[in-house]
Amino acid sequence: MGQTDLEVLLEMGFARERAELAVKKTRGLQGALNWLEETQDKSLDELKASAASAAAAGDDEEEGGTSIPLLDESGNAKSIVCSECGKKFRNADLAQYHATKTGHESFEESTEEIAPLTEEEKKARLEELRQKMLEKKSRQAVEEKEEAKRNEKIRMKSTKETQELKEELARKEQIKEAAKKRQEKVEEAEAKKRIKARIEADKAERKRKAEEAQAAREGRAVPAQAAPVAPTPAASRPVANHTEARLRLQTPSGNIQKTYSAETTLFEVAEQLKVENGTEVTSFTMTFPRKVFEQGIDFSKTLKEAGLVPSAVLIVK
Repeated sequence: MGQTDLEVLLEMGFARERAELAVKKTRGLQGALNWLEETQDKSLDELKASAASAAAAGDDEEEGGTSIPLLDESGNAKSIVCSECGKKFRNADLAQYHATKTGHESFEESTEEIAPLTEEEKKARLEELRQKMLEKKSRQAVEEKEEAKRNEKIRMKSTKETQELKEELARKEQIKEAAKKRQEKVEEAEAKKRIKARIEADKAERKRKAEEAQAAREGRAVPAQAAPVAPTPAASRPVANHTEARLRLQTPSGNIQKTYSAETTLFEVAEQLKVENGTEVTSFTMTFPRKVFEQGIDFSKTLKEAGLVPSAVLIVK
């Protein structure tokens, strides 16, 4: 016993519900293959909804549907022809589907019979349909791969921007921390001066009271306090208070001469070199006397604290 059209479609790998719908709509293997090929991009739910809508609407011309002639029972009409494109259909269901898909509205009966597919034609048609399905899957795989690449590029760009933002925040935080340390040192020095002055004043007050007490015991007048006169050295030089540092920086790309405030930190000098010419600084080296200032250890020092005032030559590495 030969296979039914439904069994052939199931053997090809079509889902049962889709195959049953194809056989029901077209009433023949050739029509079922055509229908399956034309509707392969539609979901099963869409096909079911379309079938239900067509069944409810029927062929009633008064409701605006396309007029599809039914094959008469006399046997004279063997097929239905689309007058607009000339395509022939075995039954009204196939013609109705063609009208829905193309918008064609003019159909007529034909006495020309559509020859059934031979076994070779069936095999060729099945193979053609399989190839189209494989090509569709291949296209979908390529599209999914391209979509994955685009998503990965977006993710990498977002990660890079986030990392750059973190680095920028870290640099700003280091600059802020260096400025805070400088301010703390200035405040500490001023506090030490105030404490020292207070100690000297207390010592002078105690000395004055001791002298007054001794004079009272001896019954003599308290001697007037003479203002101390500081001796002036004969050949003393004025103490220089340099507020700037002139640096000659020997970088891999050439020599650079810069003038900075004496309170500028080595970290700030390194950051300026990085911004201006892209030099990543890990250390500064002074040749005479030889000193090495390393990143993470000495970069919080000011130029004054590092002994680079009023001028110095540094090798940048």
